[in-house]
Amino acid sequence: MSRSKSKRPRSSSTEPAAVSPVATQGVSTASTMSLPVAPAAPTSALEPSAGQGHTSSPGPEPVPAPGPSGNVPLSALRMWLAAYRVEVVLFLVAFVVLASFSSQRFLRQSAAPHFVYQAQAWLEGRLDVDPQVLPNMEDWACVRVVDGDKVRCSGRPLPTDRWFVSFPSFPAVAMLPFVALHGYQFNDTSFGVIVGALAVALFYSLLRFLAKDGETARNRNENIALALILAFGTLFFYCAIRGEVWFSAEVMGVALTCLYVRNAVRARHPLLAGLFFSMATLTRTPLVFTGLFFVLEALCPGPESRLAQLKALTRNWQPAARKLGLFTLGALPFAGLAAAYNVYRYGRLSEFGHAYLFNNRVNADIDRTGLFNWEYLGRNLEAAFFTLPTVSLSPLKLAYDPHGLTLLLTLPLLVFLLVPKTRPRLHWPVWLTVAVCALPGLFYQNTGYMQFGFRFSLDYTPYLLMLFALGGWSLRNRAVLAAVSLGVLVNFWGAVAFRGYTELVRNW
Repeated sequence: MSRSKSKRPRSSSTEPAAVSPVATQGVSTASTMSLPVAPAAPTSALEPSAGQGHTSSPGPEPVPAPGPSGNVPLSALRMWLAAYRVEVVLFLVAFVVLASFSSQRFLRQSAAPHFVYQAQAWLEGRLDVDPQVLPNMEDWACVRVVDGDKVRCSGRPLPTDRWFVSFPSFPAVAMLPFVALHGYQFNDTSFGVIVGALAVALFYSLLRFLAKDGETARNRNENIALALILAFGTLFFYCAIRGEVWFSAEVMGVALTCLYVRNAVRARHPLLAGLFFSMATLTRTPLVFTGLFFVLEALCPGPESRLAQLKALTRNWQPAARKLGLFTLGALPFAGLAAAYNVYRYGRLSEFGHAYLFNNRVNADIDRTGLFNWEYLGRNLEAAFFTLPTVSLSPLKLAYDPHGLTLLLTLPLLVFLLVPKTRPRLHWPVWLTVAVCALPGLFYQNTGYMQFGFRFSLDYTPYLLMLFALGGWSLRNRAVLAAVSLGVLVNFWGAVAFRGYTELVRNW
C-alpha cells in the first residue's frame, strides 16, 4: 500500500487529552452492587481542557487559584473539574444511559462472573479456581495430568483435575480490590457499566489529544459526537450493559486501547504505552497485534515521507531503538507474569486455556483443525459482513442471528472509511493496525456466538472511529447523519433485544 503525501491538518486552537484510566464471550453460550472508584491515570495522560479544532470557541477558562490552606482539597477538586468538565459530563451521561439499559442486571452479578472467581481464588492463595464453588460449567478450562502431560479433562471430573479461567487475566487483576471487599458476591455487571462509561470519556480524551496535536481537524463538538457514537452507535452499547466474562473483556479492552494509543502517538511515552499495551493484550488477546501501531510511530514519528524517515534510520537508529526498548520494558512486568502463569497452568507460554475448555461444543473443531484455520474464514466473514436480520410477516417479527450481524448495520460509518476526503499522517498506520488486529479473528474457530453483531470487531472499533475522525467527512453531511442514525437505531435494538447467557440460564 502506498502512503499518501497529503499534509496533516492542523487545528486553530488547542484542547488537550485527559482523564484517568480505570474483560471475550467465550466459545459457547454462557450472577450486590458495588460502585468502585477508578484509579487516577498517569500524569502523562492528563492535560488541561481547552477549545480545539477549527471552532471559534474561546480559549481556556482561567482556573481559580487555591484558597486558604484549609480549602486546598476543595480547590484542587474544582480545578480538576474545570479542566476535565467534558470528560466528567460524558462519563456521567454514559453511566446513566448504560445503567438504565442494563436495568435489573445492574443490581445483580451476571451469570458468568469468571473474573470475580479468579480474583477471589488469588486472594485465597491459590492459582486455580475451587471447583466446589463454580457458578456453572461454561467456558472453564480443566487440566488433567496424564502420564506427566497436561491434557484437557474428559468424562467425569476427577478430584485431581485443576480448573482455571480460560481467558486472559487482567480484568481479574482490575477487580482484585473490590473482590477483596465483597468476595464472590462482587457485582461484575455494575463494574462493567462503570468501565464502559469511563471508556467513553477516555475515547473523547484521545480524540481531543489528536486534535490538539494537529493529527485531526475535529472540533470539540465533533469529538463529543464521536465519543457518543462509540457509546451508543456501535456494538459497545450492548456489551457494556451485560457484565459476563465475554463482554466485560471487550469493554475493558476498549478503555485500555484508548490509553495505549494516547501514549503511543509519535511514541512520546513509550514506557506507558508498553504498560497499557500489556494490560490491553492481557484483557483481549487479539490486541497483541495492535503493537504494530507503536512500532510504526517509533520508526516514523514525523510528518515527512515515511520512506525518507525509514532511510534515515540507517544513519540514526538510536532514538527509535530506545523507544522500542522502553516500550518493551513497560510491557514486560505484566507480560512476564502472564507467561509464567500460562506455563504453570497449561505448560505453554501463549496458551490462555481455550484448548482445555471442559465439555465444550467447539472442542471437536479445535482437535481437528486447531484454534486458527482457513476453514473458519467463510463463516467468520459471513458473521461479520453478510448476515442480515430476518423478518417474518405472520406474525410481524424482526430477529437477529446470534452468530453475527453485518457491520454495515452495526457500524454503518464503515463505508465512509473506504472513501476518505483526507489522508493525514496517521491514516495508513491506523489502517494497518486495524488489518493486523482483525485478520487473525477471521480465521478463529469461533464467530463469537452468542452475540448481537460480530462482537470481536469491538477490538478494533476505536481505530475505525479514529479513521473516520482522520478521514475528513463532516458529521453534518446528510449521508453521514443517516449512517449515524442507522447505527444508533440498530444498536439500540441490540441493547434491548439481545438475550445472552444471563437471560437464557437465569431467566432474568
